[in-house]
Order: sequence, then structure tokens, then C-alpha cells
Amino acid sequence: MTDIVFHGGAVFTGSGEPLQNHAVVIRDGRIAAVAPEAEALAFAAPGAERIDLAGALLSPGFQDAHIHAVGGGVELLQCNLSDAESAEEAVELVRGYAEANPDEEWILGGGWSMDHFPGGAPGRTLLDEAAPGRPVLLLSRDHHSAWASSEAIRRAGLSAETADPADGRIEREADGFPAGTFHEGAGDLFEEVRPKTDADLAYRGLLRAQEELVPLGITGWQDAMVGQGNAALADPLPVYERALAEGTLQVHVTGAQWWVRSGGLEQVEHMVSERDRVSAIEPAGRLSVGTTKIMVDGVAENQTAAMLTPYRDHHGHDTHNHGLSFIDPEKLREYVTALDAAGQQVHMHALGDRAVREALDALEVARAANGATDGRHHLAHLQVIAEEDVPRFAELDAVANLQALWATHEDQLDELTLPFLQDGLVERQYPFGDLVRAGARLAAGSDWPVSSAAPLDAIHIAVNRAYPGSDRGPLGGAHQCLDLATALAAYTSGSAWVNHRDHDTGSIREGYLADLVVISPDPFGLPAEELHRTRVEQTWINGRRVHDSSSTASALTDPSRESS
Repeated sequence: MTDIVFHGGAVFTGSGEPLQNHAVVIRDGRIAAVAPEAEALAFAAPGAERIDLAGALLSPGFQDAHIHAVGGGVELLQCNLSDAESAEEAVELVRGYAEANPDEEWILGGGWSMDHFPGGAPGRTLLDEAAPGRPVLLLSRDHHSAWASSEAIRRAGLSAETADPADGRIEREADGFPAGTFHEGAGDLFEEVRPKTDADLAYRGLLRAQEELVPLGITGWQDAMVGQGNAALADPLPVYERALAEGTLQVHVTGAQWWVRSGGLEQVEHMVSERDRVSAIEPAGRLSVGTTKIMVDGVAENQTAAMLTPYRDHHGHDTHNHGLSFIDPEKLREYVTALDAAGQQVHMHALGDRAVREALDALEVARAANGATDGRHHLAHLQVIAEEDVPRFAELDAVANLQALWATHEDQLDELTLPFLQDGLVERQYPFGDLVRAGARLAAGSDWPVSSAAPLDAIHIAVNRAYPGSDRGPLGGAHQCLDLATALAAYTSGSAWVNHRDHDTGSIREGYLADLVVISPDPFGLPAEELHRTRVEQTWINGRRVHDSSSTASALTDPSRESS
């Protein structure tokens, strides 16, 4: 391979302020030199290809620390409602898909927004009108609720007598019959009747996801659900293995093996066995499954996030609902301790303040039992953290895995969440600044397809805590804003550390893989409120240019289109 020299722009190495007047030399897919421009140009072999950044920023490639890439790609190939900006548009998209696909027995897909429907709960009759007589099952944008037609409900054998599962809730009509929205574990009631995602569709979904994600500058990710999971969904792990064998997997992937909450400690042995098996697959290091994903709670917008204080009703009165802990806290401590002892990283979905505390308590018990390990355990989402729990992240070496795009006022938060939380919790929403001041290590991800996968959009929100042009002010206060270098580090070196790939990715330094992104204009030269103007011009993986475009503009314009 010919040497490649990037010059003419600042270099963000993965932390701190960018280097000025430096160049980066790539040789055989790796970074051979980072030096002042004159020295770098002299170091490069004769005939080296020169890439003039023309004032753009060179950065390590982004790594998404929490994503559902295969499922997101599959949704793009099915009935995709993510572009709908109202209930009416969502229904019309379903109608159009049904008419265009008359031979599909079930209409599957997702992407509808809760804030488009009264109470966040669309009814079955809307689907019955859009696709008469057909079973329809569509996941919400946040994937914590499902919208079903009457025919889907009939095929699943559900009625007014069907009890809510322990880990979910059915929205009901006046007579108790399912109204059409099924929250959390209630969505699993369709598992036995809905079609399974076949292997070929899942593989096409991965390829489609790469088409979506690589142009955003994403060169690696942690898939937050592989292995045992929803039986109706294809396990992404064989999909990744097939792509690796066929040479179509462009990125490096860490898979988080799904912890089945109805199971127990017997899962640990299986997960370790899978970890060892996958680690032997060539080429080494491109795919690993040394992580376990545990769902501690749900989400605040459907009041299943586990809270220390009760939710309020529509009249501002306290209810008896504190949300759901999907795993008994004592069992969670037992499971996390066993996983940590077995060398598995633990990746926990913890959104409410009670869930965050239960997750940190589990890590504290594991630390006491096993001593300090290199687990690099992380808690994702972190919508509400009690002030007294913030310092525990650094004390326990727990990484805060941020989905920064959610840390802003938007319709779903303002209409379906904040009115039902106790006084003072608006100020505790996504307390990123508090975490940094307390010394917590940060990583960043998108949870795509829950919300946009674009790292630059999330970085704008992390720095501003508001959408471009918003008049609502920073969510939680300006003291929760991150500086640009910290936000970029979370998406590069921070996520690489979580993915156990900090030895060769996430930073621009000699010997590291040339996984790089070119960002224009240089965000460090822009006012904070203009960061949304930046775009990814080029993406490089292993020293090869895999994306080159000057038109990958940010789509960060409409706050109502994003949700958690």
C-alpha cells in the first residue's frame, strides 16, 4: 500500500486540544507517524498520496458504545416509520407499505414516536384502518413499546382476561381489552405468532446498517444485544460471523451477549464459552463477545424506568408506581459478581435513579468479592442519577455510557416524562457535567435505531444541551454541558476503552490502526451553537477510504423526531 499523508488541518488525537501544524502518515493500514508537517512529509515514502485537509479536522473514527446495528438495518428494510412527523403520517406510511407489499402475511417494522399519540399509546383501530384484516406489529422508536393491530392481537390469543406480565404493561380499553399498545415485556406476548427474522434478512440488515453508519464516521461499535434474546428476532452473532467470513464486515464489533432475565447463573458458563469460541475466529480482533448486556429497568416515558420516588399522575398527584426493576437487586448483585469473576464485561441499561443505584450497588459487591478487575463495566442511558451516586462511578471504575442526543428538551421528554416526575428531577436529567467533575470515565453511543446514529449530532447536543435554534435553554442547566474535546473523546478514545480496543483504535498515535474521520468545517473553529454545521467528509478504516462525500450534512433540525 502506498503511504498516505494527511496534512493541512488540525489533528484531534483522541483527547485534549487538537494538534496544530502536524501531519499524519499512514503505512500498511496503520499510523506510522504523527509529527510536524515538514518532518512527516520527509518521513513518508516517495510517491506518498497526500490528502490536503484544507482546514478540516482529522479525528479517530467514531465508535458507538451502544447500538443495535443489525436490528436497525432490518427495520430500514421493513415498514419504517422513523420519518413520520405526526400520527397521521405514521398511519399513511403503514397504509403505503401494506399496499406495496400485499403478499407479506405480517407487516413488521417500527420507528413510531410516542409523542405523536395521546398518552404515548396508539390504538389498534388506526392500524386496522390502514391495513384491514392484516396482522401488524410495529416497535416504537425507543423499542420499549409495540403497536399491534386487532388481527395481531387475535392471533396472539390476547383478551381482556390476559394479565399484564411482571415486566410489562398492556394499554387497555374501557372493557379491559388490549387497546393496541404493549409496553416492555408485554410486547413479548406476540413472540410465538409473529414471523421470525430469517438469517438472510438479518444479513441484508447488517449490510444496510453499514451503508448507513460508515458515512457517519463510525468505524466500530458495541452491539447491545447478541446471543440469546427475543426468539422472534435473528441473533446478530451468526450474522456478524458470516460477514466476517465473507469479507463484508467493514467495522470492528464488540457484541454484548443478552442476559435473559428469566434465567440465572447458568448463563455465565455459556457466555464464557461463546467468548472463547468467537475469540478464535480469524481475523483476530475484528469480532468479540466478552460483554454481557443486562436490562436493569425500562424507560421513563412509559413509566417503567426504576425511580427512587414515585411517578405522578396527570393531576400532579403521587402514584404507587416507582417503575420496574427487571431483575431483583439481590439477584443482580449475584449475577454481576459472577460475570466479573469470569472476566465478562457487564453493560447495564440503567435509566432511572433507582436502576442506576442498583447497578452501582451490584458493581460495589462485585468489587468487594473479586477485587479490582479489568472489566470496564458500563452503565448506559443514565437519564436520572441521584447526586450522592455520581461520585461512585469513579470510585467503582464504572463507565458512564452516554446517549447525548437525548439530553435536550424535546416533545417526548417534555410531554410524556417531565410532567410525571417529582420536583427537582428536571435538573437531574442526563447529568453529564456532574459526572465529568466527579472524575467519571465517559463513553458514547446512539442506541440506534432508537435515535439518530450521527455522532456529530450527538456531540452538538452534548456541548449545547439544546437543538439548533431552540429557545428552551440547556436541559438541566448550562453546568451539565460538556466541552467539545470531552464530547469527542467520549465518542473516540472513551468508547475504544470500553470496547477493549484502546490498544489499537480510538486514538491517533503511532502503531494504531488508521481508522479515521475527516470533519469539515473544523468544529474547534466554530462557536458552540454552530457545531451542527459540521459533516463527515471522509471515513477511513484500516487505512482505506471507505466513504468520501462532501454532502453528508447533519440532519439535526427537528427535536420531535428524536426519542429515548
